[in-house]
Amino acid sequence: MKAGASLQTRLALAIGLSVTLLWLAAAAVTAHRLGGEMQEVFDDGLKATALRVLPIARHDLHEGDGRGDPVEHDGNEDGDDGARRIGREARYGEDVTFVVRDRNGKVLLASAGADASIFPPFVKPGFLRTETHQLYYDASVDGGLTIAVAEPLDRRTELSRKMLLGLLLPLIVMIPFSLLAIVLAVRRSLRPVRLLRQELARRGAQDLSPLPDGGLPSELRPISAGVNQLLDRLTAAFDAERAFAANAAHELRTPVAGAIAQAQRIRTETGEELTGQRATEIETTLKRLMRTSEKLMQLARAEGGRLQTDEPSDLRPVLEMIVEGFTRTGEGRILLTLPEEPVLSRLDPDAVGILFRNLIENALKHGAQNGLVEVTLQADGLLCVANDGAVLPADATERLAKRFERGRGTVGGSGLGFSIVKAIADRTGMSLKVVSPRPLKNEGIQVQVKLPLT
Repeated sequence: MKAGASLQTRLALAIGLSVTLLWLAAAAVTAHRLGGEMQEVFDDGLKATALRVLPIARHDLHEGDGRGDPVEHDGNEDGDDGARRIGREARYGEDVTFVVRDRNGKVLLASAGADASIFPPFVKPGFLRTETHQLYYDASVDGGLTIAVAEPLDRRTELSRKMLLGLLLPLIVMIPFSLLAIVLAVRRSLRPVRLLRQELARRGAQDLSPLPDGGLPSELRPISAGVNQLLDRLTAAFDAERAFAANAAHELRTPVAGAIAQAQRIRTETGEELTGQRATEIETTLKRLMRTSEKLMQLARAEGGRLQTDEPSDLRPVLEMIVEGFTRTGEGRILLTLPEEPVLSRLDPDAVGILFRNLIENALKHGAQNGLVEVTLQADGLLCVANDGAVLPADATERLAKRFERGRGTVGGSGLGFSIVKAIADRTGMSLKVVSPRPLKNEGIQVQVKLPLT
């Protein structure tokens, strides 16, 4: 048995083989004991035949001469040509034969077909076994007559074989049904284990909800409780991490905004070129810090917040609002294409806005500076954001999904945009695909997100 065989297979094989071996052992013991009992029955039959035939033979022989002495027949002393032959319906078949002799060993009476050569001379009453027959000897009270009853051993062997076959045939038929019943019983008994395995297998990396423990057998409850305790600790650790990132980003907003204002004031009030240049650098650094804090808040929202609502909403107005926001800031390179019919989804509009904003920001920053960013939302929920520019290396997708991982270009960024998109897609079951170069082109990148629709 392989080391990786399932528990169900191991139990079914172990129980099935054990039951089969026990049944075969029981059948062998039963056959052995039954064989011994049948030998006793056969021997009792021979003895009963002798006890019935001997008085009848004595009476017939005495009646034949009208006296109390046995009838003497003419014939060769060494043969049995003068013996009387009688036909009989043997109880155990025609193979059971007998001979009746006088005290000198001469055959006086024999059953039809009896061969005197298979009957050794009488020595004493009782059983005698030769190479071919089982015999029983008995004598009259006065010792004048003896009887020998014989039965072929091959007849007994044939009857024993039929008896053994009759014992084994039910086992041969029942063992496969028993094995099938064992497999079904083991499978049914291990159903809670299979359900627990399926529950763990279909969970995503972001699903840390407790395992259901209802209906689990007592052997599995400690496992479920231990897994739930581990999930609780992981949830607490992740919540603490998200809360710290969100709180830190939120608390940094006010002092960073104040520091930016002070840097701008210094730049406007100073008359020294070097001081103004340093104030500009400080302002740039603080603005980058503020953008990073906003991205951290978005990441905390993507990883820990509620991403779905109870009622569906149209996704088109959210995308239009995001594009209008970029247009107001001077980014007029976005080409938006929307379907005429509503695109309804249970995704939270804030989460959808975060996803759209980060995809468009990445396309604007890392695409060709003078090229258009094409945003298309199809009626089936497929969102495509495409831009012209350099071709993305094949191994870059997994690398860019890591936090604080930036592209190889010279355009600055926080390194969190694609991580936020990936977190939202993983938690909501959306498929995320990056195609580079763009379809029907030799350059650029196209990101495809399949949004879940109602």
